[in-house]
Amino acid sequence: MFRGQKIVAVMPAYNAEKTVERTVAEVNRQIVDEIVLVDDCSRDATVNKARELGLHVVVHEKNRGYGGNQKTCYTKALDLGADIVIMIHPDYQYTPLLAEAMVTMIANGVYDTVLGSRILCGGALRGGMPYYKYVANRFLTAFQNVMTGAKLSEYHTGYRAFSREVLLALPLEENSDDFLFDNQMLSQILHFGFRIGEVSCPTKYFEEASSINFRRSCTYGLGCLWTSVQYRLSRWGLLHPGLFRRDGGRLPHRPESARLKRIADGLPAESVRGTSAAPTQG
Repeated sequence: MFRGQKIVAVMPAYNAEKTVERTVAEVNRQIVDEIVLVDDCSRDATVNKARELGLHVVVHEKNRGYGGNQKTCYTKALDLGADIVIMIHPDYQYTPLLAEAMVTMIANGVYDTVLGSRILCGGALRGGMPYYKYVANRFLTAFQNVMTGAKLSEYHTGYRAFSREVLLALPLEENSDDFLFDNQMLSQILHFGFRIGEVSCPTKYFEEASSINFRRSCTYGLGCLWTSVQYRLSRWGLLHPGLFRRDGGRLPHRPESARLKRIADGLPAESVRGTSAAPTQG
């Protein structure tokens, strides 16, 4: 527990046998109550290693993709009674040592979502990010900030923490089961008026760290552009895609509080929280 709130870390895993132990070793168990690892049909011994480490392990019989894995992660975390959920990749690309800072920003009610940004500290290239990915990151982020009206330093980090309210309110079942899930989720968070903060986060690119290839990176980039266009058209009332509809498919839970019920009934998230009409980004 952290300030009376249960913290659950989730790890979407695929072939993470060589790195999961190093990752778990840096998780502060004084802060994190439970660690859930969802294995997406790995071809190595990730499952055995996770069980040796005493994690909650969920195994997909078939590969569901990165987005599909996250849907299982968040559903399991909510089932465990999580008040705050932090996603930590088990490939050790992001250090879990920042989890306490990210959790604190949510537990104190300052933000609803917190991102670990590789850009704020200027360490993306120093950490080994391929140059073409860095350039693409900057272009896509600039485009998305224009389309959403936000001022985030990046939209493409996999290091994220969420309040329970966010996970229950968003129509996450409408999202892709592939890598685009992350970007769609951030767009949904902005669309529904939740607050996003950021902390600077070093990153490490090495052989065992997961990374998508150039072809899939291009597919992802095009998907991000289309998601941002959908966001803007939805805000203008010209398009109503499922991922931005309040009645879109949610994770298998129902709103549990008066605030969430009001969100589901169509009230703006800002008025439910009693904050200003404009969402705040870090």
